[in-house]
This record gives sequence, structure tokens and C-alpha cells, in this order.
Amino acid sequence: MLKKIWYQSVKLFLKISLHFYAQKIIITGRENIPKKGAILFAVNHPNALMDPLFVTTFNPRENHFLVRADVFKKPLIRKFLASLNLMPIFRIRDGIKQLSNNDEVFEKCFKILKKQQTLIIFPQGGHSRKRTIQPLSKGFTRIVFGALERFPELEITVIPVGITYQNSSVYPSKVCVQFGEVIDSKQIFLENPAAKASLILKEKVSNQLKKLTVHIPDDEKYESTLSKLNAANVDFTNVDLVNKFIATNTFPKAQKKQINLLRPLYYLILINSILPYLIWKRFSKNIKEIEFVDTMKFSVNLLSCLFFYSLQALILSVLFDIKTGFFYFLFSILLVFFYTKTAPTNTED
Repeated sequence: MLKKIWYQSVKLFLKISLHFYAQKIIITGRENIPKKGAILFAVNHPNALMDPLFVTTFNPRENHFLVRADVFKKPLIRKFLASLNLMPIFRIRDGIKQLSNNDEVFEKCFKILKKQQTLIIFPQGGHSRKRTIQPLSKGFTRIVFGALERFPELEITVIPVGITYQNSSVYPSKVCVQFGEVIDSKQIFLENPAAKASLILKEKVSNQLKKLTVHIPDDEKYESTLSKLNAANVDFTNVDLVNKFIATNTFPKAQKKQINLLRPLYYLILINSILPYLIWKRFSKNIKEIEFVDTMKFSVNLLSCLFFYSLQALILSVLFDIKTGFFYFLFSILLVFFYTKTAPTNTED
């Protein structure tokens, strides 16, 4: 009971916090999610830990996640992530010997599905900001069909989920999360040999993901197509329209980027948040993968800004009165929220 309260409390806190990260959050297809029963959400993975945050906070079900194992290295972080239903999945790059640990992870996944709960998995096998759906790994099919083989009475719904960012690593951004149509994995499992069943499930998930997020085929035209879309400053979160441009090879005319007339407001926020900013700059030097920039920026700024705004409000309360401290804290929060929701969002340069 306490764990559920903790999970729901953190989920609510993160849901509110994400509105300070994204100018606009578009969620579609939530009606496709069954209220009961085992579900595996198969999600594309452009932006590290921001992806599971968006998928789960705007999802009515309580979710369990498989996340790359290297995130769990520090004991304190490992305990915190485990309390929120995150589990490590090991890859070849983590070391051949580590792969055997996945057997235990798969067993946990089987039990989660047996209990009619949900799993969130990133079947591309790694994160990438590239606007394309890479070939899917067979790990998620092993979990689905392994659970069905272990528990013949079980029904598992597979739902592809596409997540699209207007411009990762640039604040503020726009985000679109689309829950796809349900896939009956048991029917595929019962009607086909194991190898063919795996291929069919991967193909069904891949085909949906290519429609649920912006998909530029990863060929010799990829860079030129992306350049034309960026030059036109398209709204990537309008997924259907952008995919139509790509499919027909017709693109809007080039447009100038929107000028940020609220830049002075940004500098005011920066001055008010100078200590959190310095902390972030220190952390940013240790980020080795660009996909983790947003994750670290969101996490560090969220915690440090709340702490220092509270500390500065306390100091003002001591120097003046409680009302002054309270209004300063409220003003600081609303200032960030106003800028997030009104500043222009452009494509990549």
C-alpha cells in the first residue's frame, strides 16, 4: 500500500513537472489502453529517460519498465529507481558475462504479466535522436511469448507507443505521445511457429511505430529529407502531416526560425536561478551521450530550482516577512511556467 502511494505521488509530481519542461504535450490513443489485463507497451526511444517519464505519467495504468543497466550503477539511484518499478536490462556493450542476468529479469517480467500488470519496453535496443524507426530487437518478443508459454491461460495485449519531440535538448520543446492499436499477441503465438511468430509481432509493432512517430527511412536521402523539414520549421509533433511530407517527397518552403521575443524574460529566470544553472553546467560536462542531455537537465534543474527557490524564499521571509517569501517563491515558479508555455519552439538548426 505504501509503495503504491509513493508511486502515485511521484507520478503526480513528475506529471506536473513535465509541464515546466514542454510547451505543449499532446497525448492521443489513451482510449486504446485496457483498464485491466497484462499489457506490454513497445515504445520508440529518442530521448533517454524522458521517454518513460512521458509514457507513464500520462498513462492510466501503473507501469514497470526495463531500462539500460548502466543507469543503476550507484546504490542510492538503484534503490530509488527500483521503488518506481524500474528494472535493469543488460546489453552486449555491458559485457557478455552480464547478459546472463537478463534471465532473472525475464523471469520477473513473466511474473509481472502473470499478475495482469504492465511493462514498458524499448524494442529498438537503444536510444537515438535519429528520426527513424530502426529494426527491432527480439527481446520483447521473448518476454511476450515466454510468458504465454509459461502461462497458457494468459492474455497479453501489445500496444506500440510513438513519442516525438519537436527538438530534443532545446528548452522548451513540444512532445507528442501516441498510443497505438492493440495487438493480440496470443493469436500470433498460437497460429505460428516460434520464429515466424517473433517476426510477425516485430513487423506489426514496427509498422505502427512508423506511423505513430515521425519516420524518415534510414537511407541515402535521410539527411536531405531532415534538412528540408528543419528548413521549413515544421511542427514535428503533427506526426501525420510530417509523415505525409516524407511519403510524398513534397516539403513546405523554407521558413525563418521564430524570433524569441521573450529572451529578456529568459535572462531574468537565469539570474534568479544562477546557482541551479551553475550546478547544471557542472553536471553537463560529464554527459557523454546527447540523448541524456534532456534527462539530466530536467532532473538537475527540477530539484535544484525547487531547493534554491525555497531557500531564497526562506531568506526573504527572515529578512522581511513570510508573505514576501511566499510571493517570491510563487512568482519564481509562475515565471518559469509562463516562459515554458509561451516561448517559441523551433526545429533543429
